[in-house]
Amino acid sequence: MRSYEKYFRMNRLPHIWCPGCGNGIVMKSIAKAAEQLGLDQDNTVIVSGIGCSSRASGYMNFDTLHTAHGRAIPFATGIKLANPKLKVIVITGDGDCTAIGGNHFIHGARRNIDLTVILFNNNIYGMTGGQASPLTPTGKKATTAPFGSVDTAFDPCELAKAAGASYIARGTAFHAKPLVDLIAQGISNNGFSLVEAITQCPISYGRRNKMGDAAGMLKWMSENAVPLAAYEKLAEEQKGDKFPIGVLYQKTAPEYSAEYAKVIKLAQGGK
Repeated sequence: MRSYEKYFRMNRLPHIWCPGCGNGIVMKSIAKAAEQLGLDQDNTVIVSGIGCSSRASGYMNFDTLHTAHGRAIPFATGIKLANPKLKVIVITGDGDCTAIGGNHFIHGARRNIDLTVILFNNNIYGMTGGQASPLTPTGKKATTAPFGSVDTAFDPCELAKAAGASYIARGTAFHAKPLVDLIAQGISNNGFSLVEAITQCPISYGRRNKMGDAAGMLKWMSENAVPLAAYEKLAEEQKGDKFPIGVLYQKTAPEYSAEYAKVIKLAQGGK
């Protein structure tokens, strides 16, 4: 048994994701980040919403909560406020987090509450039939956009930055080892952390957009994901489909549950 496997409910595996899906890579990256940090399973909670990615909580050997669609962050907020000593990790998808859960995402970042949000971004609603999500790139096809989406996609990292998050990073399923480090840094940050994990959905997204099989989609990530420092040196005409990866933003800011504890103390007559 490999050391990180203690963070899995091995009796629940193998998983139910489609062949070639990258969600297992991202889930393993979370487990390896937990191993890297030596997280105490009894003091770590994983919360997920609804969607392909959110099935991951059921496979992970922690106290876990599989919540309503889009509501993972408010449930996680309640857990953190009730017991600020806990490490709380949110597993969510592009639709769960930025569509029905979009307002919760913004306010979690605004409060800078100590949650680590791992956003599995496969650019599509994979579980419910391949509808376009807020992160489906303009022009890409989905069941609800058979001729290509005309909507402008969110950049969740820029959205989190504007809202007030204190740690923002992006990785990919291809760059699995760096992704482990990005997640570990997010968990270690005392505040709201977003780690966007670009992952492949060869069935609902890749096939419809002629991106090839899972290997082809991973190859696309390897060719288009660029470390931030190198990305910033590219001319606009060189960027094309390329996108930056790594730690995109970090700051020090007051953490919400600590600030709320001060209010409680004042309400109880303390100073």
